[in-house]
Amino acid sequence: MAERVYNFNPGPSTLPVSVLEEAQRELVNFKNTGMSIMEISHRSKEYEEVQNETESLFKELLKAPAGYRVLFMGGGASAQFALVPMNFLTAGTEADYIISGSFAEKAYEEATRIGKVNIAASTKGTNFDRLPEAGSISLSKSPVYVHLTSNNTIYGTQWHKFPDLKEVDVVADMSSDILSREIDVSQFSLIYAGAQKNLGPAGVTVVLLNPAFLAKANANLPVIFQYGTFVKNNSLYNTPPSFAIYIMNLFLKWVKNNGGLAGIEARNKEKAAIVYNAIDNSGGFYKGHAQKDCRSLMNVTFRLPNEQLEETFAGETKKAGLVGLKGHRSVGGMRASIYNAMPVEGCKALAELMKDFQKRNG
Repeated sequence: MAERVYNFNPGPSTLPVSVLEEAQRELVNFKNTGMSIMEISHRSKEYEEVQNETESLFKELLKAPAGYRVLFMGGGASAQFALVPMNFLTAGTEADYIISGSFAEKAYEEATRIGKVNIAASTKGTNFDRLPEAGSISLSKSPVYVHLTSNNTIYGTQWHKFPDLKEVDVVADMSSDILSREIDVSQFSLIYAGAQKNLGPAGVTVVLLNPAFLAKANANLPVIFQYGTFVKNNSLYNTPPSFAIYIMNLFLKWVKNNGGLAGIEARNKEKAAIVYNAIDNSGGFYKGHAQKDCRSLMNVTFRLPNEQLEETFAGETKKAGLVGLKGHRSVGGMRASIYNAMPVEGCKALAELMKDFQKRNG
């Protein structure tokens, strides 16, 4: 078996080795059922225990209010781009969107197909290298919700302090920084996140929902598209993505055993500092895309002096076992995605290679 690489891909991302090993041990015979978790009935006691425990762990780690519900859905964040306005952007209402990156823009574009939508703020004019300042956010008179994206995977920006949006219901796409730090989730009425960056494998999308917000939802949708259906049926209306939820369960236990969100946040700050220091101490050889006060702890985006050097750098990193570092075409250059399960050693290896490459090519 080849040695594992450091996986800097933006998603699906790296998983803790201990989680993979435990899943490997239980793959053929889960809890002495004689079957894999992928084979047992989603109505069985053994599976329901896994799903209920996963919901409980998720709420515990986030310190979510007792009444909030956790839903396990399919379709990734892309499906949520449509489901949020389908459920809440009803006739005679309007919603506001803060456009801070490509996925925020996609969420906005999907909502325009459903109803009236306003752009409350946008940083597209500077190629999303920053987040809107609080004073630049202009809400409509009475939005049914305000949508924001907490972390921008492609451009490498992140809200370090969420804007105070008063008494408005706030919906957040947290796909790329969920469980990466301590936040007050009570300020959000709905949070959604694809699992494949910070929670587990692709295939399950987790939704944290305030029941007071759910009371405003459209009840005239097809049943499968209603959040209320998943609440009422404990996410078991149809067959859930059971294996992905099981891996999320193991991942949440790993987070809890590593100091919870406080411990994970401290480690994420340490990892990000290692890579950002390599950029900032390079004398301009490496240049970050994001403004310093908006830098993401999850996705570090940077350029080299020219595209030829970037191609050479990408080739050297891959040979060194550091994979997935090529940046998105919207930004170019490089992108190091250092999600929860990326070990500190991976960031150290990248920083050392960056310093050595500069010495040879600067």
